Amino acid sequence: MVGRWQAAALGVTLLTAVWWAQPHASQAAPATASRHRAGASLRRSSRKTAHGSQSELLRQLQRARASMINRNRWVAQFGAELWPPPPCPDEGMVQRGRFCVDRYEAHLVVEGPDHRWQQHPHYLRPPSHQRYMARSAAGVYPQGYISRVEAQRACHNAGKRLCTWLEWRRACQGPHWRRYPYGNRGKRGRCNTGKEHLLHKFFGKKGWKYDEHFNSPRLNQEPGFLAKSGAYEQCQTEAGVFDMAGNLHEWVSTMVTESFVERMEAEDIERLEQPWVVGNGMFLGGFYSTTDQHGAGCFYTTIAHEPNYHDYSTGFRCCSTAVRAEDVKKRRAAVQKKAAAAGGAGDQGG
Repeated sequence: MVGRWQAAALGVTLLTAVWWAQPHASQAAPATASRHRAGASLRRSSRKTAHGSQSELLRQLQRARASMINRNRWVAQFGAELWPPPPCPDEGMVQRGRFCVDRYEAHLVVEGPDHRWQQHPHYLRPPSHQRYMARSAAGVYPQGYISRVEAQRACHNAGKRLCTWLEWRRACQGPHWRRYPYGNRGKRGRCNTGKEHLLHKFFGKKGWKYDEHFNSPRLNQEPGFLAKSGAYEQCQTEAGVFDMAGNLHEWVSTMVTESFVERMEAEDIERLEQPWVVGNGMFLGGFYSTTDQHGAGCFYTTIAHEPNYHDYSTGFRCCSTAVRAEDVKKRRAAVQKKAAAAGGAGDQGG
């Protein structure tokens, strides 16, 4: 009988073990619910993570946009001063210390009815009813028949100005202060000088009239007299500035004064005597029919005419004030200080 009770106890034990080993409803429901809760929590966490990433990205974009706006404002306010233009306003100029000078004598372009710029005939007077400005280029006939007043306007409209007497002389003589653009000894044929006077050839030796003869378009159209800019390749300075002796007289901005005339006399340069009055203009360098009547080469100076005077021999070239490296450094330091005070320096970027 004892054996039967032992067998019965063993059977109950086995049944109990099997029962606990099976997934009964009371146990399965909590496990399933736990899995559902875990999945929902994961989905909520993913949504929160995605939403957080989007929010962070949006904040970064907003910061970048604000930084770009601040940078644009900073550049608009300070950039032009912090990053200045090159020393000379265009590549056709040569820097000579504190100023720049055109390589070639100037020609004119005029603004047409369609607002396009067209080259003006070099043998005609500057137009009184159109806007015009100076250009400088090789292989172009330079403009004659122009007054100092008109030359000054042409340079101004081009963003430049007429050279001063001293600037012109320094450009012509170069760093070694030569008598001629190419050296200290004059050499015939190096520059466009010493040719026959066309007034004599066409109109005789006297009785010339200002408009009819001195400003005749015929004169600068005569072949073999006025040359295109740069045609005389040996008539250039060490820096490559052409035709500063001969071809056309060149107006400068300096006015005639008593002190200037005294300075000319002190140079001890042989010149023919000229009539002059205070307030006259002056042109330098001579033209294609002169030699050294008013001074040799770079010293050729005419002071006998008022600023409104013009004839077939009068031309010009432009200068500008150079932007120097030391000036750039000072300007940048001043602008950076100004920008920092305005609170924009931190947004300027690298």
